Amino acid sequence: MAAISRAVRETTGGLPRQFWWLWTSTLVNRLGGFVVTFLALYLTVQRGYSAAYAGLVAALFGLGGAAGAVLGGVLADRVGRRSTLLAAQLGAAVTTAVLGFVTDPVSIAAVATLVGLTGNASRPALSAMIADLVPAADRVRAFSLNYWAINIGFGVSAAAAGFIAAEGYLWLFLGDAFTTALCALLVYVKAAETLPAQRSGAKSKAAGKTSGGTLLDVVRDRRFMALAGLTFLFATVMQQASSTLAVDMGQHGLSARQFGLVAAVNGVVIVVLQMPVTRALRSRGSGVLLATGSVVLAWGIGLTVFATSVAVYALTVVIWTLGEIVHAPASMSVVADMAPPHARGRYQGMFTLAWSAAAFAGPLAGGLTLQYLGRNTVWLGCAALGTLAGAGYYLLLRPRTATHRPAAPVDAGTGRDLPVG
Repeated sequence: MAAISRAVRETTGGLPRQFWWLWTSTLVNRLGGFVVTFLALYLTVQRGYSAAYAGLVAALFGLGGAAGAVLGGVLADRVGRRSTLLAAQLGAAVTTAVLGFVTDPVSIAAVATLVGLTGNASRPALSAMIADLVPAADRVRAFSLNYWAINIGFGVSAAAAGFIAAEGYLWLFLGDAFTTALCALLVYVKAAETLPAQRSGAKSKAAGKTSGGTLLDVVRDRRFMALAGLTFLFATVMQQASSTLAVDMGQHGLSARQFGLVAAVNGVVIVVLQMPVTRALRSRGSGVLLATGSVVLAWGIGLTVFATSVAVYALTVVIWTLGEIVHAPASMSVVADMAPPHARGRYQGMFTLAWSAAAFAGPLAGGLTLQYLGRNTVWLGCAALGTLAGAGYYLLLRPRTATHRPAAPVDAGTGRDLPVG
């Protein structure tokens, strides 16, 4: 018991109170996060559209998310994290509810794009708030805890959603909208603004103008953009587990309820293993963690090529989830370390853009590949691309020796210290 108590204190102790309100809001939001998980199944099974159309809608959702990521990041640095969160989440609640009522293909595609835009606009602001609040030494732990909350909510919602969908898909959309609105109000009431310029006055604002003041400054940071590119490749592989996987299971005659139970395995594994694995690997460098996570996830998804039953699908989810556990907190911490305080929203926005671009490209490529080239090409291609991303992470973030590194390790474009693996 003493060892367990010590592990809990090491995992949760010492973090600011406001972080825990953000953590709670994340949990509430994800408890109702039904729509994205079941969108492909809803379109192909409930509405009778093709796998290619489902992939197109998911791609447009990702395209909207790409715009939302950049917009949300800029607004988080300009008008504040708190106001951006409120506006984005209320917008997401409204558009999600509307998506449950539209039926024709053009309207579905248009509203799904808006859901992606509003839903993703809140993510840079939330990540920037955590980075503002938590010291660098505790960020991997804080992002792990937040990711843990996401997946507690996801595990519960995915399992419940299969049963709710059996009663009618509209309830999924309305439930998602309600919890998103509740999350927005919780953050606005309980969380204070953390934007340094707004907390520290004109002096901080002036400092912010010299430290990554525009999106162009972020794009000029070649090391960060290389990280974002590798993350796009990794996320494209990971997208297949939330879009193409549902269609693949449907083609094998499995129901929405069975897909919900398989999807819930991901959340359960993360809830059980996220914090123990993070603690066990806390001494490892970012390059090793990101490379290992990428390869394990890629080959776990690749093993779907052998899946035809619920049990085998669930086993592949267990394997690739282990890679996700290793990858996720390390990637979020690296981004927070690379960004100057006054540009955290924009850096998080560009990083989220990599995921959003993958949310556009991944389902579209997966749906088309599944329909025209077959499932073997989809799943074995995932294994190859994920392995390539892992190698890139390791090379980008590997430790540097004195013979390879100048005395002042700064980025030429921004003047910031660069983190190493």
